[in-house]
Amino acid sequence: MTDKPKIPAIELKQLQFFYQRGGWQLNLPELTLHCGQHLFVRGASGSGKTTLLNLLCGITRPVSGELYINGQPLHKLSSSARDSLRAKHIGVVFQQLNLIPYLSVLDNTLLSSHFAGQNKAAALNRAKTLLQRLGLNAELWHKAANQLSVGQQQRVAIARALLPKPVLLIADEPTSALDSDNRDAFMRVMLAEADANGCSVIFVSHDQSLTQYFHTQLDMQQLAKGVQPC
Repeated sequence: MTDKPKIPAIELKQLQFFYQRGGWQLNLPELTLHCGQHLFVRGASGSGKTTLLNLLCGITRPVSGELYINGQPLHKLSSSARDSLRAKHIGVVFQQLNLIPYLSVLDNTLLSSHFAGQNKAAALNRAKTLLQRLGLNAELWHKAANQLSVGQQQRVAIARALLPKPVLLIADEPTSALDSDNRDAFMRVMLAEADANGCSVIFVSHDQSLTQYFHTQLDMQQLAKGVQPC
């Protein structure tokens, strides 16, 4: 497993967000996720999952409270500093995967290294290693993303997210359109690679059946009441 700092991947203290007083609120008294730990966040559409992810990624700032990613105070950083931290320390697998269809497998994977400012040669070597570990062999590397199966595209998305060696991987409903067999295969691959890289995972979904893969869970309905994760 890759060496990682002993400080938590993510730490929240009295985090609060609301759009207007008296309306919907997000209250999270405390949450610590150590490197290598995984969290499942469940909630229906409109429950605030996207807002929570935007807070964790530094896109949205909390109204009050503290949010640390890899020991850095995300709640205090400027917009440009939050962008830099996100590129270097947070990987994201999107619901729609967000691959660029006309770019090759290798070029799609390397996109994250550009934003993270990685050395090009080192990033290329790591991209090839990750793709091979994910079962995408060299004959596929120069194929356009739109020529791949859905399962192959998902593996490219995982490789791209893990390329900068993030401390935190956020997965936003990436299995919502999959049947049960492909869903379970995706979960096994993603979590195995995260574990191999010492990376914490926050997985967001409405699918209750996925809780079997996680020891720690958080219900979005609880956040409006200020209840801590179990």
